[in-house]
Amino acid sequence: MSIKINYSVKAKGNSSSNLVLFANEQFNVNGLKKYLSSSEFSYINDLLKTSDLKKNMFVFELNSKRKIVLISIKKDLKIFDVENLGAEFYGRINYGKNSEYYINTDSVIAKHENFIGHFLHGLKLKSYEFKKYKTKKETRIISINVLGSKNKPSAQNQLKFKALEEGTFYARDLVSEPGNILHPDEYAKRINSLKKDGLKITVYDERKLKKLGMNALLGVGMGSIRGSYLVTMEWNGAKNNSKPLAFVGKGVTFDTGGYSLKPARFMEDMTYDMAGSAAVVGLMKNLALRKAKINAVGVVGLVENMVSGVAQRPGDIVKSYSGKTIEVLNTDAEGRLVLADALTFTEKKFKPKFIVDLATLTGAIIVCLGSEFAGLFSNDDKLSKQILNAGEKVEEKLWRMPLHKNYDKLMNSKNADMQNINYVGGAGSTTAAQFLQRFILNKTPWAHLDIAGMAFSKYGGALNSGGATGFGVRLLNQLIEENYE
Repeated sequence: MSIKINYSVKAKGNSSSNLVLFANEQFNVNGLKKYLSSSEFSYINDLLKTSDLKKNMFVFELNSKRKIVLISIKKDLKIFDVENLGAEFYGRINYGKNSEYYINTDSVIAKHENFIGHFLHGLKLKSYEFKKYKTKKETRIISINVLGSKNKPSAQNQLKFKALEEGTFYARDLVSEPGNILHPDEYAKRINSLKKDGLKITVYDERKLKKLGMNALLGVGMGSIRGSYLVTMEWNGAKNNSKPLAFVGKGVTFDTGGYSLKPARFMEDMTYDMAGSAAVVGLMKNLALRKAKINAVGVVGLVENMVSGVAQRPGDIVKSYSGKTIEVLNTDAEGRLVLADALTFTEKKFKPKFIVDLATLTGAIIVCLGSEFAGLFSNDDKLSKQILNAGEKVEEKLWRMPLHKNYDKLMNSKNADMQNINYVGGAGSTTAAQFLQRFILNKTPWAHLDIAGMAFSKYGGALNSGGATGFGVRLLNQLIEENYE
């Protein structure tokens, strides 16, 4: 299934085409007479009199070739409400043989800026499917023809929506790939290919990482036959030499847990343990495609956590890039080791305005928040507020969680500067965040997003049909647009 959107000023539809119109909250159709024949208007008006008007839309099947889709625009719609409407519309048309629809933008009565743009954006996001490895390919194309002279997104806004969709879909594609395909070697190659979009890509392989002293990251990948990498993506879109905005992602392409082996029933989902890095990659692709007027850097650590004769052992002590030593008590608390080196490297090399990291870091955050909110931990109130507000607008919601010295001391080790897990029990997500905070050395504003419950949806959500969500791409793009461009 694919969606093709065409823009035109003059209506090309006829009596056998499927038409999409918008009405007010009460489904008053008097203003829509000019778009319908008299018989169509009478038919629809009569049916509405006996219908439940609390619904968002009605589909009137006039004959085998003609449908009228009537969508209600309720008062005080927020951005995500409009996008959800588009997603609901896709759910209504994703069946049967009808493959072409005409959306009349002149019928839109909402004062919401970019209503049609957000409506179509929601439709596109909902339509995503990952069927790369299906041998039987579906060739059906749904054409959406946007008609009228009013309420259409400008060419610039069309570009922005398209870039955001491509960035989100790229992130979803990466997360959806199986571990035998998207291992660190392949992942690094795919990121390197984004040079074509205008990003400056630098790949640090194991030889370079050893020279830099990134032993925390390298330790995680010791058991794999694949290489370990740190990859940086730079976008320089500002006219000045302003400090970049930095985004860091955990890229564990498959996580067995190492010698602290995961139960079999939980291991199959560990292809998704690189979703934090995928969000960073998708965001950077989006920024490049839409020519964002900011400087930004994305940094991802790519490893595979496997078991072998040379794999890291519980009890090992490693010296991180920061110089701090870590006692690895549990090899399944590996993501924080990857992020530890990546965070210090990002802060030291790029001296950013702020750092936001994303990771499917703990199962504990799912216990706390389920799949409704991601966990937000931060050392900066201003940055936290900006991220929370951005999440509310695109419905990628977060809940701020505590950081405190009493949690921090739970990560102290008798044998090293710190240990990688809290053996006292409880506060698993917070102590993991406290661990990460130790690697922000120069008090740079920092936020950690634990997205373990949000990166994948088994049953689908408002803007996805199940599977990888691409959580974080739209959130961080909104953060940037609203506060830094």
